[in-house]
Amino acid sequence: MKKPYVFITRKLSEHIVSPLKEKYDVNMWEHESTPVPRETLLNEVKRATALITMLSEKIDEELLEAGRDLQVVANLAVGYDNIDVQAATKKGIAICNTPDVLTDTTADLTFALLMATARRIIEAAELVKKGEWKSWSPFLLAGHDIHHKTIGIVGMGSIGEAVAKRAKGFDMNILYHNRSRKPEAEKSQGAKYCSFEDLIQQADFIVCLTPLTPETKKLFNREAFNKMKKSAIFINASRGPVVDEKALYEALVEGEIAAAGLDVFDTEPIGADHPLLSLQNVVALPHIGSATRETREAMMQLCVENVDRVLSGKNPKTLVNKAWEKEKV
Repeated sequence: MKKPYVFITRKLSEHIVSPLKEKYDVNMWEHESTPVPRETLLNEVKRATALITMLSEKIDEELLEAGRDLQVVANLAVGYDNIDVQAATKKGIAICNTPDVLTDTTADLTFALLMATARRIIEAAELVKKGEWKSWSPFLLAGHDIHHKTIGIVGMGSIGEAVAKRAKGFDMNILYHNRSRKPEAEKSQGAKYCSFEDLIQQADFIVCLTPLTPETKKLFNREAFNKMKKSAIFINASRGPVVDEKALYEALVEGEIAAAGLDVFDTEPIGADHPLLSLQNVVALPHIGSATRETREAMMQLCVENVDRVLSGKNPKTLVNKAWEKEKV
């Protein structure tokens, strides 16, 4: 009998992929940092039973239609806005993601980004490296306190709760806005639920951790930035398209907010000529929220396990489209 064919769209750790190779016909794109071309992916999916994909791949209706034997797509991320989940469900294809294993790692990075932006860490490090530190002065690269300030978390999922836990350690006042209230987070972290408008008006630090949906696309627009404090610092560690980048740039240039820390952008990778990168009060990172070796390998392992379980006739560990599970039970 012909073995199921698994295509992996980026070079992953060999020791994690090897168990799949023992059971299935596996082909892996040979580059770690270069995305698989769309044409190549369309050709591979024609014979694939399973895909392990990255956020950079667009798993749309065209690609799903081409995958006539496709049973499962395991996405190496918590988010899955790169996948047409509805189309996949109609075709009986399981969609999996990698939640939980990256929660603390992403929360660490989010809070590090907040701290780096508030205390102007990148500017300070560059000043020293360029030999421009000439003397001590009272307001040399003076930033903003973090302790005892108010943090507003938009999107109180597991990562949001982990960020709140870290904020509590800094004696911060914690506000949050979410589609539904989180009584447990309110009890354990002292977080206070409020409307989006109240949050952006009251918070000293606005941290965006909301998933990208039609409702959240460009949620942070010119009107939202206008309502923030002039001393507010905006942090985005979720998805780039939830922010109107032109509006953010204008808000920063015109002093409507103080600074921004960004790990994600509308188009990735962001070009070096992007207006936001010209601003000293912007800390920009290359979408590294979950980028530690331990966490990335745990994410890979989860993708491998999900693929193996589906191809073995079992339910995956982290299924996105629950209707698929009901059909299989």
